[in-house]
Amino acid sequence: MSDLTTVLEATGALAGVGGLGYAKVRAPRVYWSLVGLPVTWSRFTVTYRSTMDVCGLTVQPSRLRAFMARNIARREVQPVPPKVRRVRGTSTGLRVSLRLPAGLEPADVAAASQRLRHAWGVHSVNVVETKPGVVELRMTGYDVLRRVKMPRRRKAAGPMVVPVALREDGSVYVRDYRKVPMALTLGANQSGKSMYQRNLITGLAKLPVGLLGIDCKRGVEQSAYINRLSALATTPEDADRLLEVLVKEMEERFDLISEHHVSDVWDLPEDLRPKPYVLLVDEVAELFLTAAKKDGERRDRMVMRMVRLAQMARAVGIYLEVCGQRFGSELGKGATMLRAQLTGRVVHRVNDKQTAEMGLGDVAPDAVMAATAIPADRPGVAVAGDSSGGWSRIRTPETTPAEAAAVCREYAHLTPHPSFLAPFRPVLPADPAPAEAPSLVKPQPVTE
Repeated sequence: MSDLTTVLEATGALAGVGGLGYAKVRAPRVYWSLVGLPVTWSRFTVTYRSTMDVCGLTVQPSRLRAFMARNIARREVQPVPPKVRRVRGTSTGLRVSLRLPAGLEPADVAAASQRLRHAWGVHSVNVVETKPGVVELRMTGYDVLRRVKMPRRRKAAGPMVVPVALREDGSVYVRDYRKVPMALTLGANQSGKSMYQRNLITGLAKLPVGLLGIDCKRGVEQSAYINRLSALATTPEDADRLLEVLVKEMEERFDLISEHHVSDVWDLPEDLRPKPYVLLVDEVAELFLTAAKKDGERRDRMVMRMVRLAQMARAVGIYLEVCGQRFGSELGKGATMLRAQLTGRVVHRVNDKQTAEMGLGDVAPDAVMAATAIPADRPGVAVAGDSSGGWSRIRTPETTPAEAAAVCREYAHLTPHPSFLAPFRPVLPADPAPAEAPSLVKPQPVTE
């Protein structure tokens, strides 16, 4: 009987070990919550002071503190590490808030992040300055970008905020159009650009905004979102006319906010505030390249109109999302000027360092090497930079074109249909078959 009991106990133990091993691979969040978090928290608590000392993140105590330690406490004077203010576990890692002593700065802690990662046995340690003198160590217990799973519950952060991807520290990467109104997305073929755009459009479709598309590849990408688009241009000629009416709309909106003595459309009363619009430009190089000399004037008009929108349209609620494989001076006059106005940058895997420098070199130079190191077997991984010089690795969850199209159909009732966009309005088929792409109607020239 005792032998049978022993066998059953051993079998149960092996099953438990096997279950944990399966969870570690297939359900890392479960494994982290059950095993990883308690172990890491204990290791951090026990080894914190010694780890800070070995990593050079301590300072000598003040003279008063040293005097009190020697003469009152009768103990050896020890270096002072950052003070732990709060420790909080999450579903992906551990968050530790530290108060830095005089003599240390956030850059010192960031420089030691790799040593801290190995000391505490976590996947990564990211250092974020939350306020002067206080940093947060954002530890992740596993590779959260291997299989992206967005948090189910997210608080609404504003009227023009869209969650798009997951950062490597487990937090959500969002597009906040009121903070970063104009953005550029770069990446090679099969790098995940289209998936990023699908996630962006899926989020925007649920908001009370108008979506406008320019897809000069005859609409092969954006025609799937036709139910949610207020306008769609599929040729350079159509794009030229659409940009023209958008510039006129921008000028009329400036007259409106000037009449009410405000500097931003969001300062207007809600009943007077015009609908915000997001212009999605797919493969921007198609607007710059010309096959014949006669197309040069049209190209120059389009570029200058896009530059004007990028420079001024933020205040009137018109935003740009520009996407392409490359975006440099080789595209011709105006390309560098336009790129400088697109302060939000997301760079997926690229084929050369120069492309990464086009996207990140002027906003986050340290991120250029990170963009060139993205492996080809991880589509959707990108480096996101911002105008403040910060950057982070992100990855968008896998979203199929059919899923994005379904969301656009569900929220089609939010699509605005202003009269100035009527010539560019795509016409929906009466009863489209599920497997068929919706047909497009070529926009007609705008009459004065």
